[in-house]
Amino acid sequence: MEPASLGVILDSSVVIEAERRHLNVAQFLKQIVQRIGETEAALCAITVAELAHGIYRADTPERRERRRAFLDELKAAVPVYPITDGTAELVGRIGAESAAAGVTIPFDDLLIGASALERGYAVATRNRRHFQKIPGLNLISF
Repeated sequence: MEPASLGVILDSSVVIEAERRHLNVAQFLKQIVQRIGETEAALCAITVAELAHGIYRADTPERRERRRAFLDELKAAVPVYPITDGTAELVGRIGAESAAAGVTIPFDDLLIGASALERGYAVATRNRRHFQKIPGLNLISF
C-alpha cells in the first residue's frame, strides 16, 4: 500500500481503466482504498471534462450510457474540486517555470496536478510521463 498525502485526485486514466474493466464505482473505490488506504479520493473538474469528452465520443449508445452512468455515480460518491484562482496562479507559475526549462506539460495534466498540489493531495494515474514533470507532485501509479 502506497501512502497518500491528505487525499488523492483521480486522473481520468485510472477512472477509464476501471470503467473498461466493467467495475462499478463501489468496486473502483474499494480498489483505491486497498491500494492507498483510507484517504479522500476526489476528482478535479478537469478530469470530469476529460471523462465527459469520452462519453460524447463513445462509438455505441451502450458504451455512451455505461460511461455516463459511471461518471454520474462517481460524481455522487466523491468530491469534485473546481479550478480556483489559486489553482490558476499555481498553473501559471509551474507552466512558466517548466517552459523556461524547456519542459512541456500538457495543459489538462498541469491543471489536474496543480489542483492536487494546492490541496496537498497526490494524483492517482496510469500516466506518470506527464505528471512526473510537475515539481513536488506525489504520484500513485495504477
